[in-house]
Amino acid sequence: MPEAPVLSSSPLPDETLRAIAASGVVRSFPKQTILIHEGDVGDSLYIVLTGRVKVYASNAAGREVVIDFHGAGEYVGEMSLDGSPRSASVITVEPTTCAIVNRAQFRDFLAANPDFTQHLIQTLIRRARDATENVKSLALSDVYGRLVRLLNALAVERDGRFHVPEKLTQQDIADRVGASRDMIGKLMKDLVGGGYLLVEDRQITILRKLPPGW
Repeated sequence: MPEAPVLSSSPLPDETLRAIAASGVVRSFPKQTILIHEGDVGDSLYIVLTGRVKVYASNAAGREVVIDFHGAGEYVGEMSLDGSPRSASVITVEPTTCAIVNRAQFRDFLAANPDFTQHLIQTLIRRARDATENVKSLALSDVYGRLVRLLNALAVERDGRFHVPEKLTQQDIADRVGASRDMIGKLMKDLVGGGYLLVEDRQITILRKLPPGW
């Protein structure tokens, strides 16, 4: 079976979500709405109440690299609270409702809710660790190694098997590991043929531990 997935901070408790939402503005967005543009200056934090968002970066030629996905109880945009330009873009991947809190409101919330400060610190540490691991993976691993790391990190155990909860296309995977769709397609086909993976309607199940090399 896969190695233990990368640990992430737990989603915010419902009562914390309600408290933050009360301090800001709640808005609903359709799928494929860009919430944050990389390079813009902004002071708003987006707390995801329902739905899911994608964090990504792109260059002038339009090439995109996916950084992460976040769902209900998570938040994005915290890096701009120091007044610097946005370091990445954020887009909804399904209908999404967010509480939008500006810098002043967020500072007031932190002062009134010190427990959330600890959660924020843990989240920032986790995201910094993830960024370090991603740089190491891109620099030191081949495409197959990056694919294995991604699948193992995303997989969760259910009914005795490890499933990737996100429905990922081959292009989604390619964007996240910095590879071509054709290369990912070949590797996925080989892993399915070898009995390591089951892919049904873009749902990936890891049937047995993925080999360290291919």
